[in-house]
Amino acid sequence: MLSAPMSPSRFALRSDRVLVDRALRPAVVVVEDARIADVLAPAAIDASSPLPVIDLEGVLLPGLVDSHVHMNEPGRTEWEGFETATAAAASGGVTTLVDMPLNCIPVTTSLAALDEKLAAVKDLLCVDVGFWGGVVPANSGSGTGGELAAMASRGMLGAKCFLCHSGIDDFPASREEHLRAAMPILRDAGIPLLVHAELELSATRAGVAVPACDSGDPAEYASYLASRPNAFEDEAIEMVIRLCRETRCHVHVVHLSSGTALPMIRAAKDEGLPFTVETCPHYLCLSAEEVPRGATQYKCAPPIREAANRELLWQGVREGVIDLVTSDHSPCTPHLKKPLLPTGEGGDFCGAWGGIASLSLGLPSVWTEAQRRELALTDVVRRMSEEPARLAGLGSTKGRIARGLDADLCVFDPDASFPVSEADLRFRHKVSPYLGRALRGRVTHTWLRGRVIFEDGTLRPGHGRALLSHD
Repeated sequence: MLSAPMSPSRFALRSDRVLVDRALRPAVVVVEDARIADVLAPAAIDASSPLPVIDLEGVLLPGLVDSHVHMNEPGRTEWEGFETATAAAASGGVTTLVDMPLNCIPVTTSLAALDEKLAAVKDLLCVDVGFWGGVVPANSGSGTGGELAAMASRGMLGAKCFLCHSGIDDFPASREEHLRAAMPILRDAGIPLLVHAELELSATRAGVAVPACDSGDPAEYASYLASRPNAFEDEAIEMVIRLCRETRCHVHVVHLSSGTALPMIRAAKDEGLPFTVETCPHYLCLSAEEVPRGATQYKCAPPIREAANRELLWQGVREGVIDLVTSDHSPCTPHLKKPLLPTGEGGDFCGAWGGIASLSLGLPSVWTEAQRRELALTDVVRRMSEEPARLAGLGSTKGRIARGLDADLCVFDPDASFPVSEADLRFRHKVSPYLGRALRGRVTHTWLRGRVIFEDGTLRPGHGRALLSHD
């Protein structure tokens, strides 16, 4: 498809459909020394120009930014790792990832752990990677050596907390008093608090019966879903809105799955609070009704909910109440994902690891469903590039096609269709609810700072770098 030789320092990309200023239009994007030097009308460069021009057949988009990825290195590289995660990202048009502070060993809740994370990166990155730190009870007070402030000074982009058990004991849940201590530190550093918003309520507080997962048939998804109702998310979000109002710290709710929380989120935004929200492809594309018996590759927390709830989330995306869409790529080894029931008949939803593996499939999966709801590609890409970059404090270099930004770009064929096979999955373990699913739209080329890193199925790794907030 590339019809002209590419200079490593200066060249141009031309397409009839380029996403510029949130609209698709014909344009020529001039790349020089790893940055976008200019965005011109097609007529500005003719056949007599000495500038090498590459004519593209698909839609030229900014490189996507995925601000919610568990790469698990160091310590649990057998679950994923920087090399395989960033390779998967490149194949899906994602040029920037932000790594979560768990499930690596050690968890990224201290300056020493952040430095260990940075040392583990080495030359493994296919795309650029930034880092979230973590808020836990042990580092949220002023008498703990100032670990949150130290990590912020070192360059972490924000910090994540859990309001319920995180799945691993070395990243414990925070209570309201811990957040109240941590939030002014993050506010003063100018970085967000990311919240896993589930409060494990008693049946009395939730106002509904909340059965334990193992009180039903553990091979049936309904047993797991009933154990984590919308009320868990809704009460948690109500609490962090109150703390956001009190501290004026930017609060960002990760992986929203509860459509019933949207009215209070809308009210918080209307009030002018620094409050943002993301959801994920699995909440927009999948539904509880379609989960087969024992199919634990669908398990995540919060859970995938009913189809009617999914439509509420789509409405939230359409209205901008939901700001962005991220993968929450959270893989593990296959035996943790699908433990067999004692009878040997299939997967145990109560015992399986909760996390969806989908890195590289974000744009085609969301685009497939967005088309069915008449949502424009421009709206989808904005929520998967510009808005995640803004959240992570990278909006001045990433997430848009504009003069002066990094030349992070991808070509997307919105009309290509394919059933997802293991060959399409570049992450470490080929376990995903998307296997066999028919998707529409495929990334054919990806550039990172002006270098081709993915071309027609072939990766060219090794050009990514670690991103710190003060770079």
